Amino acid sequence: MNHPLDRAVWNALTTRLSSFATPDSSPRAVRIDPEVGVFMACADGSPDSLAALGDLARTHPGAGLIEVEGSPIADVLPDGIGVVGRIPLVQMTASALTAGGPSISYETLTEADAPAMLALATLTRPGPFRSATRKLGPFIGVKQDGQLIAMAGRRLRVDGFTELSGVCTHPDHRGRGLAAALSRAVAAEILASGETVFLHAFADHAATIAFYGSLGFEVRARMTYTVLAD
Repeated sequence: MNHPLDRAVWNALTTRLSSFATPDSSPRAVRIDPEVGVFMACADGSPDSLAALGDLARTHPGAGLIEVEGSPIADVLPDGIGVVGRIPLVQMTASALTAGGPSISYETLTEADAPAMLALATLTRPGPFRSATRKLGPFIGVKQDGQLIAMAGRRLRVDGFTELSGVCTHPDHRGRGLAAALSRAVAAEILASGETVFLHAFADHAATIAFYGSLGFEVRARMTYTVLAD
């Protein structure tokens, strides 16, 4: 049996995040609201599912798929669906955090922070972040002199698992442990709810993988992020 996180996008958008799926999603293929994110997925590798995926990809260009490495789904896309690239990822999980870490003051971000959140994510590029990605939160952040300088939040939710995502720090404020402290805070809340926390990181970013390893995360699987053409 496949692990629930092998198909995290499909499992999230057909259960706990189904309210974020586009109205034209179907039992065969789902696409998250483009204002919220880029992800889409199909039920399986059958011709009907792939055709439904193709229809959604044409209607909502610029989507992305995250599938476990070696999955045939992302490699058998319908004709006419262009692929910009296939990016190797690692999926990491934590059932407990390592001890330590600085204590910092942070706040829960609100709708009023939306422009600052998008600006920070656009500057630092922690991963796909859109104008309404914040709705997948809650997100928390650190401000200095009224400016948002670091944040972290949640993204995909699968039964028993919630994803840590959107972790970023303004370049002028790195080296202060803000990303680690915010990651610990979000992860601790997820763990306290009885769930396992997971995340995705670029497979060639050794420093990022080591950073999350120092917090208690371990690599669970290798994934492929397929970026579709606009």
